[in-house]
Amino acid sequence: MNRIQNKFTQLSELKEKALVGFITAGDPDMDRSLAFATAMCRAGLDVLELGVPFSDPTADGPVIQRAATRSLAAGTTLADVIGLASRIRRETAVPIILFSYYNPVFRYGLEAFYRDAAAAGVDGLLVVDLPPEESDEMTSLWHGADFDLIRLVAPTTPEARMARIAASASGFLYLVSMTGVTGSDGLDVPAIARQADRLRALSDIPVCVGFGISTPDEVAAVGAVADGVVIGSAFERMIEENIDSPDLPAMLAEMVRQYKAATREKQSL
Repeated sequence: MNRIQNKFTQLSELKEKALVGFITAGDPDMDRSLAFATAMCRAGLDVLELGVPFSDPTADGPVIQRAATRSLAAGTTLADVIGLASRIRRETAVPIILFSYYNPVFRYGLEAFYRDAAAAGVDGLLVVDLPPEESDEMTSLWHGADFDLIRLVAPTTPEARMARIAASASGFLYLVSMTGVTGSDGLDVPAIARQADRLRALSDIPVCVGFGISTPDEVAAVGAVADGVVIGSAFERMIEENIDSPDLPAMLAEMVRQYKAATREKQSL
């Protein structure tokens, strides 16, 4: 059992839902990314998603697109992101997932990526634009360490397709809350609950919901119908608006504490 599985087992015993937090690695630089990530993990983050900056982030909204642009302008590469993960791992046991598009991983080298990421203490990978039918060329090279491939399920995904996606997933299933890109507005919690229930009927893997979640109330509402919530644009917006503030790590930590409290509050209702 790896760190991701252990975390969800612990949370289930505590009757809590997972708080998964995303930041773009290298925004605005590696040292500050390290400070942000460690502060967030120490404040109670359950799973850390490190975004690999990409020039064409088609699934991301404008806030995360700008973060990727700043990171790329600073010269960030996938090797740098893996190096950052290694530095974070020395500071915390919180599970770390890399969030990427396929091109950076493919160019790095599929076997080399797995070897280096696993050695750095990374626990899994989420590839936004890699469908199950095309992923064997990557996962067939993953030998040895327990390394999860997180799969995305859209709100429009039909049940037969959901079953195929779930069959090749591990760690947790990432249920996209709405059509659109990260940072979009308009959560439909009953619809999310129905899709989460369909997924649970097909798989025992935890279901985490992301896209468009930005307030503690939304965390509580979505957490009541899922196993975890994923927050990215809200953290990135805080970084963008306070990028030169020496208090930014503490500000991000306080956001984590508020969100994490909301993963507990609904459980008694």
